[in-house]
Amino acid sequence: MGVTSDRVEYVCRYGGNGTTTSGVNVSIAAEVTMEIHSVCLPPKESTFQKLKHRLSEIFFPDDPLYRFKDQTWCKKLVLGLQFLFPILQWGSHYDLNLFKSDVVSGLTIASLAIPQGISYAQLANLPPIIGLYSSFVPPLMYSLLGSSRHLAVGPVSIASLVMGTMLSEKVSPVQHPTLYLKLAFTATFFAGLFQASLGFLRLGLVIDFLSKATLVGFMAGAAIIVSLQQLKGLLGIVHFTTKMQLIPVLTSVFHHTKESMKKPKLFWISAAAPLTSVILSTLLVFLIKSKVHGISIIGHLQKGLNPTSTNMLYFNGQYLALAIKTGIVTGILSLTEGIAVGRTFASLKNYQVDGNKEMMAIGLMNMASSCTSCYVTTGSFSRSAVNYNAGAQTAVSNIVLAGTVLVTLLFLMPLFYYTPNVILAAIIITAVIGLIDYKAAYKLWKVDKLDFLACICSFFGVLFISVPLGLGIAVGVSVVKILLHVTRPNTLVLGNIPATQIYQSLNRYKEASRVPSFLILAIESPIYFANSTYLQERLLRWVQEEEERIKANHESTLKCIIIDMTSVTAIDTSGIDMVCELKKMLEKRSLVLVLVNPVGSVMEKMHRSNFLGTNSLFLTVGEAVADISASWKPQP
Repeated sequence: MGVTSDRVEYVCRYGGNGTTTSGVNVSIAAEVTMEIHSVCLPPKESTFQKLKHRLSEIFFPDDPLYRFKDQTWCKKLVLGLQFLFPILQWGSHYDLNLFKSDVVSGLTIASLAIPQGISYAQLANLPPIIGLYSSFVPPLMYSLLGSSRHLAVGPVSIASLVMGTMLSEKVSPVQHPTLYLKLAFTATFFAGLFQASLGFLRLGLVIDFLSKATLVGFMAGAAIIVSLQQLKGLLGIVHFTTKMQLIPVLTSVFHHTKESMKKPKLFWISAAAPLTSVILSTLLVFLIKSKVHGISIIGHLQKGLNPTSTNMLYFNGQYLALAIKTGIVTGILSLTEGIAVGRTFASLKNYQVDGNKEMMAIGLMNMASSCTSCYVTTGSFSRSAVNYNAGAQTAVSNIVLAGTVLVTLLFLMPLFYYTPNVILAAIIITAVIGLIDYKAAYKLWKVDKLDFLACICSFFGVLFISVPLGLGIAVGVSVVKILLHVTRPNTLVLGNIPATQIYQSLNRYKEASRVPSFLILAIESPIYFANSTYLQERLLRWVQEEEERIKANHESTLKCIIIDMTSVTAIDTSGIDMVCELKKMLEKRSLVLVLVNPVGSVMEKMHRSNFLGTNSLFLTVGEAVADISASWKPQP
């Protein structure tokens, strides 16, 4: 390191508006005394200690074991059970007032969940009864395993759409209903297995690749496709396309308009209150059934609890890969929605939701559900919002929801016989139309054009290609954005803010001024093999441009290049080689290279590479300028 702590005196001349001053242009001259500090290496650690620390930061940033420290074995056992089953933690403090609030909210979301469950099952090309089964077991499971107080669990539109799309591309739910049902349950099992594995291995970073921009475009495109698909029920079209792209759906609508006009049917019935709409429309159809024919209804729904479906899980055969792929895609989407919704309402009530624990809870819930005739479920934004606004206090609201669905399954199923499919289509459209968030898209355009590009790619990919490929394209665009930031990092020219020791971008701060004979640069990213060549070329270009500017303005000769390493959070061997090569190239041009404020890990690697020499490292840019300027002063 070679930089000892001593005091130097130097004279700096600065001018305004990003220009240097020299000769007759000197406007300010100040003699300053400054202490030069050493740049220290980080404390010594063994390779094992470094690896342990790094892995803990990657996989355990929240330190989940902190609560077990200095506890007795009995207490650790209790804490472990509370960690696995959060209901044991807050259950001991539960009282009648909380129960009253949870009962009201549970009954409220049940009025939404029952008709939505039936509707979303049809969206997934599954029998309507499966939607009710999926509104019974999963909420019970989540109330035991989940940590969110407001998440209302059940079928959701996006996962239903994706499952229906991906499975129906290979297997027809009409021609092979049993096989299709087996694949749906199997996909649910693999979705749960994938979700639980991510939580257990603490790999939540995988779902981070689904950025907000990607989801905005994806959900908008999916909402349009879902809405158009409901024209089959709204218009009474029998021969409707099973494809999920925009053009085939519109073509099918226009080609079958005559078919839709032949039969009287119910058109728009308000779905603002889904259960009310279901009751009124069912009653209306029942009353006019003898006078009006041709109205498509749900028909018979089997009474009773969820039958076991363990024997229907499909673990071998030609469609196993399809089930696994569908499970992973729907698992990622449902997990992203569930965790996002849970964290949203947790922030409103100032409590935390453990993302990895939620992954395990949702995953185990779906694995168990696949064995009880349920398909993929997660936390629904619409039902969770209703749950929150209705005053839910704990996960007991999910138990009340499950109890209400249980009563429906045991005693009320015959009442849904005359429920028209048109009202289910209206409920779906009303639910998914809110997924089109044009305000968020406009904000993306204003703030980040690359994010907007990912949003648009996702939107049009879903509309014109397919749901999974549209999502894949958008994720690809997001990854390209990350690669652009990594491979083409930002570099800046810094200048001094007059009368301070602060150095900032000349482009941002017009009052900042260049320091004569110095070129001060900053790198705003790690230095890796992927960007080391680019950085070397870009830094040399900065030097060349500075020399040309100095020559044109007849200013002081360039003598020193200072690189501010504050934002360089990591460096690899390629990066170190680049810096060494850059230093040699600058020395051939009689220029000195100095580095400022490298972080601990960067400092350690450069020290081991024997790059560090006398007066080549400084703690701040100000100290570097002061010390080097002093060395240039004529000695008395």
